[in-house]
Amino acid sequence: MTPPIATSPTYEDTTSILSSIKSGLGANIKVAPEVAEDYEGKYQFAPIEEAQVSRAMIKRYFNTMYERVVSDVVIVGAGSAGLSCAYHLAKSRPDLKITILEANVAPGGGAWLGGQLMTPMVVRKPADRFLTELGIPFDDEGNFVVVKHAALFTSTILSRVLMMPNVVLMNATAVEDLIIREDYQGRQRISGVVTNWTLVALNHDTQSCMDPNTITAPIVISATGHDGPMGAFSAKRLVSAGLLKELGNMRGLDMNRAEPAIVNGTREVSPGLIMTGMELSEHDGSNRMGPTFGAMMASGIKAAKEAIRALDSHQIVDGKVVA
Repeated sequence: MTPPIATSPTYEDTTSILSSIKSGLGANIKVAPEVAEDYEGKYQFAPIEEAQVSRAMIKRYFNTMYERVVSDVVIVGAGSAGLSCAYHLAKSRPDLKITILEANVAPGGGAWLGGQLMTPMVVRKPADRFLTELGIPFDDEGNFVVVKHAALFTSTILSRVLMMPNVVLMNATAVEDLIIREDYQGRQRISGVVTNWTLVALNHDTQSCMDPNTITAPIVISATGHDGPMGAFSAKRLVSAGLLKELGNMRGLDMNRAEPAIVNGTREVSPGLIMTGMELSEHDGSNRMGPTFGAMMASGIKAAKEAIRALDSHQIVDGKVVA
């Protein structure tokens, strides 16, 4: 049975409520007579109750959680690869419910800056075509282009992705585990993710009994980056779950080998799990490329194409692959 949905009063209801409160409590509560956008000392907001603010957030957030418990695609990680994947996937298939999970409060991963905390973003051709599609200006340097500030790319693609009606982003949300089931062919299949709020995930050693939640999905796209506190999560979990013998481990920096290896290697690494971006370097043992971002964009786009191919080749019922 569907749980009751919290509702918040309309603006007209609020005005009526505040008038009643004022009548009952006297002049202790002052109700603004009107809204005014006056920057000469008379700016006035519409009246609101604190409870309305809470209800507005709670209703939308938890309704979204309820609805996305079964998603078509879950993207783990909202860095440059994950966001590029979400953009292409949502644009190509507006019918899909795409849920992005990001462990950090701020989405974007390492794409807010270039290398060594410097701001320009270098993108090798032909990935500059994606920048053109997004409407991001750049300086053309021949074989590569330079965006004046990496945050220009990240903020632009983030806003484009979030405006798409079939995309939901839950940040400050960690993936603690993968759902792994036996599929209709008897194979082990990634069938969703186990989630928790990041602050909870980081404090399992300080508290007890903080169980997670789950999201079921026929396709999980992992874009958690190279090894780190939460990086290469899915690759490492495949090893500990016995689905991958060992990590390839990221090799030393070589831009000319690294970028094509990441893009061309983007694939379904285990049934139900597509891997993209720098996480692949840990899975496959490919080189790192340092502060060039074309491979992240192109790998994300390829991951979206791989997801569409996988979805179209299976019969899916209520988030589960059945044939």
